[in-house]
Amino acid sequence: MNNDNKVIILDGESLTLEDVVAVARENKKVAIAESAEEAVNRSRKIVDDIVAEKRIVYGVNTGFGSLCNVSISQEDTVQLQENLIRTHASGFGEPFKEDVVRAIMVIRVNSLVKGFSGIRLSTVKSLMNMLNEGVHPFIPEKGSLGASGDLAPLAHMVMPLLGLGKAYYKGELLPGKEAMEKAGLEIIQLNAKEGLAFINGTTVLTAVGALATYDAIQLLKLADIAGALSLEVHGGISSPFEEELHIIRPQSGQLATARNIRRLIEGSGYTTEATAENVQDPYTLRCMPQIHGASKDTVAYVREKVEIEINSVTDNPIITPDGNVISGGNFHGEPMAQPFDFLGIALANIGNVSERRVERLVNTQLSKLPSFLVKHPGLNSGFMITQYACASLVSENKILSHPASVDSIPSCENQEDYVSMGTTAARTAAEILLNSRRVLATEIMAACQALDIRGYQKGLGKGTQPAYDSFRQFVSFIENDKDIEMYDELNKATEVIINGDLLSAVEQEIDLNIQFS
Repeated sequence: MNNDNKVIILDGESLTLEDVVAVARENKKVAIAESAEEAVNRSRKIVDDIVAEKRIVYGVNTGFGSLCNVSISQEDTVQLQENLIRTHASGFGEPFKEDVVRAIMVIRVNSLVKGFSGIRLSTVKSLMNMLNEGVHPFIPEKGSLGASGDLAPLAHMVMPLLGLGKAYYKGELLPGKEAMEKAGLEIIQLNAKEGLAFINGTTVLTAVGALATYDAIQLLKLADIAGALSLEVHGGISSPFEEELHIIRPQSGQLATARNIRRLIEGSGYTTEATAENVQDPYTLRCMPQIHGASKDTVAYVREKVEIEINSVTDNPIITPDGNVISGGNFHGEPMAQPFDFLGIALANIGNVSERRVERLVNTQLSKLPSFLVKHPGLNSGFMITQYACASLVSENKILSHPASVDSIPSCENQEDYVSMGTTAARTAAEILLNSRRVLATEIMAACQALDIRGYQKGLGKGTQPAYDSFRQFVSFIENDKDIEMYDELNKATEVIINGDLLSAVEQEIDLNIQFS
């Protein structure tokens, strides 16, 4: 719940995708709502009563997983929680980037403050303070099955709180204890159930997938911009985007794409009407509403699932307000694993269709422009290998798009015998997004090159003109190969997409949406 420009208030109920992004990428600080503090304290009192009464409750005074029937003495409950974190921090690979780590932390705090986890308020605030002070735990990307929660990565998140593990502070990777001390934060000791409350949940897979979903929304708008530029290069026919065609098949993403394209090319001197000699365009131009629209519908669905999940309780057992302790399976990632697999498929399709349009731009037989978009093909190779690179990326995406959620490997002595692989689904969706983003950057770069070669005097569309103008502020026309290194130019093109300048320039003129309203 974003109350003002400075602090996002966490109440466990109203966190939005934009709030997560603001904390993750803009370093917005967070605070806990007063009502949420009361809920956390009520839940904790129930756990304290369980310990005092020596009632046997899973995760409070028992072992974990298949060791759930092993009772733990009252004097060992604190050691039990620390042991849990030490042993479960078994991740592997490169660390998650800072924005992902910050997203993980804010989503975890928001889940805990709903008041069903039995954690102390002071312990939740310790994690919140880490986030606010910029202490970012070193969390390896790999090691989660996405069921029983993201156990390994979340354990790495907790380690610095205990003076263990590693964390980044002001850009420097330090031992966890040192990072906490430099930030002026106290090391804590976990009490009964608190370790389990921290690590039993879908937080990591949700954080990775949430940021990918947000980026996907921007990418889908850019796909329409890229497609509209390509349409103008080819003198494409405008009638396939008329609303009359799409309201008889009222798929929301399809309708939104058709409207976006109409607005982008409004007033263009380069689109055409169908003639006896030119009846219809190829699918990659004519069917943009249907192709892009399908991906838009998918992303809208995934966003809905993300915003449910970031405001959910996903640990185990849960403590109800009436004192009931329920051992269930809210930690299971399947409700998000399948959507994130679907997200990857949707983003792969955007890359696929963009790569085909790149081919149409650089192929003289299809574009009627010089081969590979240079004035002297042969002496210069121009955009030849940009299409090769795009082909490589979309082929890789086809492998990455294999759904992770159809796999499962039993774990924990077969107690946890069906897992979601949801974290793998989210990570691969994020990787597919990066690949497809590069392909779209290449298409925009090739389309602008083609427009310059064509020598446009008639004027581009209401939306494509600011897209072209913004792009040309960063990436220049390529006269020949001798003066440029294509890799550097492609990086510039990609940065224009990442920093949002091009999309912002277009949206100052027209609204672009991924759903029709």
